[in-house]
Amino acid sequence: MTITRHEPSKIYSKVVEANGFVFTAGIVADDIGKDVKGQTQQILAEIDRLLKLAGADKTKVVSATIWVTDIRNRDAMNEAWIAWTGGQNLPGRACIEAKLADPRMLVEIAVVAAKDVGL
Repeated sequence: MTITRHEPSKIYSKVVEANGFVFTAGIVADDIGKDVKGQTQQILAEIDRLLKLAGADKTKVVSATIWVTDIRNRDAMNEAWIAWTGGQNLPGRACIEAKLADPRMLVEIAVVAAKDVGL
């Protein structure tokens, strides 16, 4: 099995390809001055970029884990999520309230996608 790591840092890779799947790290917004919806939109755009880098796209996402700092912000996050998915090709998903590394970060998202591979 080949494992390909993209955009590695000292502690993690932003995206990893292995055995026909693409795994993103937990992605947070660069502009943490935005509200939950704005941060989610920015995160989903970054996930689009990372999936493309690994030869996949959002229609292939099979699982998503979303962390929000306040579960009451889930509706605003879901507005961006629904716009991104278009209500189609929906993955299995968990949404969890959690404390994030910086209190200005309001949401973090990690996804797993299937990759089209020749058999």
